[in-house]
Amino acid sequence: MSLHLLQLRAESGDRRLAVAHDDGAARLIVGYATLYDLAQAALATNQPLAALAAGHANGAEIDLGRELTEGRILAPIDHPDPAHLVLSGTGLTHLGSAEGRDKMHKAAAGEQETDSMRMFRMGLEGGKPAAGEIGVQPEWFYKGDGSSIVAPEAPLRSPDFALDGSEEPEIAGIYLIDAAGKPVRLGYCLANEFSDHVTERGNYLWLAHSKLRPAALGPELLTGALPASVKGTSSIRRGGEVVWSRPFRSGEAHMSHSLANLERHHFKYAGFRRPGDVHVHFFGTATLSFADGVRTEHGDLFEIEAAPFRLPLRNALARADAVEVSVRAL
Repeated sequence: MSLHLLQLRAESGDRRLAVAHDDGAARLIVGYATLYDLAQAALATNQPLAALAAGHANGAEIDLGRELTEGRILAPIDHPDPAHLVLSGTGLTHLGSAEGRDKMHKAAAGEQETDSMRMFRMGLEGGKPAAGEIGVQPEWFYKGDGSSIVAPEAPLRSPDFALDGSEEPEIAGIYLIDAAGKPVRLGYCLANEFSDHVTERGNYLWLAHSKLRPAALGPELLTGALPASVKGTSSIRRGGEVVWSRPFRSGEAHMSHSLANLERHHFKYAGFRRPGDVHVHFFGTATLSFADGVRTEHGDLFEIEAAPFRLPLRNALARADAVEVSVRAL
């Protein structure tokens, strides 16, 4: 059973949770205001998340298109304490994903074969292990906590010190750690992982710096299995005109790693299995405007859409205010 779950904020400010079906109809869920609460209830009652949601989807019918354009749809997941939500991801996981990275790092280091290409080849050879076997570990990075999540239609604010702010159209997995310390997958969402590729190009050891940025999550959480092939489009609009657009592909049919392998290598660390924590894990991409020579500008609108997700993810690029950082002795 597959459903689309959405978090909203009413005009009154109250939180709401909704279910959307493939036929386009959407109704409010009665009894639960957040996905976190619904997921905890599903664990407590040993029910599938989709079944519990469907059983309570007897509220008012709503117009999701209107809710989206009026800015009332929130990110599909959050945590009551943002410090207990981990944003992380893996790179070089998609077929073709090494090409742009290899160009950046080869230009910086002058190597015949870069570490990025070697990492990609390792994924091709061992990223989809047979059942019962352990595959090669992927590249991994940390992006932030729950305070770094940006909702659909909200601005993506690049730090004032950033050298670049560019989109990364991806699929993200959303997880909750149960009371026994076991990760439970709630579903998947569209995502704009958003990075500073100029900083990364300067030195591949600055990848960690380039990833410490906000990230936007698409309107819907898709329960159930992710299709083997997810096909969508990533675009940039400037002044209302499309200045760049390319199709992107995700899902295991287009990846060098299996989702199970990426999940295993993330959750093998005990610190990522703390009961009650939420994890949003980005699975990577092979499509970047930066690789095509595009330099983004403040005000550019990123737009990502892909079936089976019904609603697009749109965010405008903005610059965060400068912050003076200093350290004092106590």
